[in-house]
Amino acid sequence: MFAKPITYFLVHNQVPHYLFYFIGVSLPFISLSSCLNGYFTALRKNGKNAISRIFEQTLKILATSYFLSFFLPSGIFHACFSLVLGEMISEIGSFLFTFILYVLETKKHTVRQPENQNYFKTILSISLPVAATSYIRSGLSSLKQLLIPNRLETFGLSCKEAISSFGLISGMTMPILLFPEVLINSFSGLVVPEFAYYDTKKANSKISYLTERIFRITLLFSVGVLGVFFFYSKEISFAIYQNFDIAPYVKMICPLIVFMYLDSIIDNILKGLNEQLGVMKCNILDLFTSISFIYFLLPIWGLRGYMIVIYISELLNFGISFYQLKKLTHFKIDIKNWLIKPIFGIIFSFFITSLLVPNVTLSTLRIILQIAIFLGFYFVFLLLAHVFET
Repeated sequence: MFAKPITYFLVHNQVPHYLFYFIGVSLPFISLSSCLNGYFTALRKNGKNAISRIFEQTLKILATSYFLSFFLPSGIFHACFSLVLGEMISEIGSFLFTFILYVLETKKHTVRQPENQNYFKTILSISLPVAATSYIRSGLSSLKQLLIPNRLETFGLSCKEAISSFGLISGMTMPILLFPEVLINSFSGLVVPEFAYYDTKKANSKISYLTERIFRITLLFSVGVLGVFFFYSKEISFAIYQNFDIAPYVKMICPLIVFMYLDSIIDNILKGLNEQLGVMKCNILDLFTSISFIYFLLPIWGLRGYMIVIYISELLNFGISFYQLKKLTHFKIDIKNWLIKPIFGIIFSFFITSLLVPNVTLSTLRIILQIAIFLGFYFVFLLLAHVFET
């Protein structure tokens, strides 16, 4: 209903209004898929969720590539249409695929009426506060995304330059930095039902033990990824985009990888400990803070101000989440073995890799070889440093 005014007032007619129609059609299918994914999570059958996500991403890539091959030569508007249409098709396809899995799964179980007459009230007592805070968070998140190019215009950039600069970071840099998090996300969803189970059993020692192991694995992994992006930012930028435009931003933002990856894990642990409302409140506070800094800093410092906002946002979110988790579980962190040794490990690995594979020419094969050797030496260093034994 409001596609045209949204397009005019919020994005300055930089995209056609009909794209919002396709986005709107996708939303019910996204909601229904979320419900079905929650069902499989509750049954501890996250493998089916993983299969449906792989199906969704594969369908999205195929559909988007197909439409881009036809519409991209016609201009940027048609390219946007291809992206949104591919997204819509993948969401509908993902729902249908997940629904088939759901139907097959329900045939294995006998549905019984819950004995607890207050079952519906119990669900509402959890879902309504979470939903309310989710809507607030979603609204603030949308406001934040729309405010950034607007305040960059106030700094002195044209509308096209502001959107381009914003896209350089949010559309090109951040997806690369967050891509390795796929490996973290593959098991982070599994911790929700596991921690919920141990929480109901009041197995506090088991919760602390699992938290420590998860923290160690995540820290060792994220420091290794940090090393890749910090030392090979130019190579990665060239391999993916055939230029060096994002290399400075990759190098500037990559130190936050450790906090971003850990924060993702912490949020899921807190949800498993029935602290999902606290997670949402933390995210809302983060968005309020980010929006405030965006409003005041970007007109003064432009894109540099946005980089500062990213740091403030990520560190604040991590700090609050970490404090909540520490208060609940009282787990211990081994800074020496989980952080200091891995940092020395990436420095050592880069030095050795540079000697073995010098940067003579830039080619995708050479870049892959460099990163593979770097990670290999990093893993060997961790073994020799007895990091896995602590």
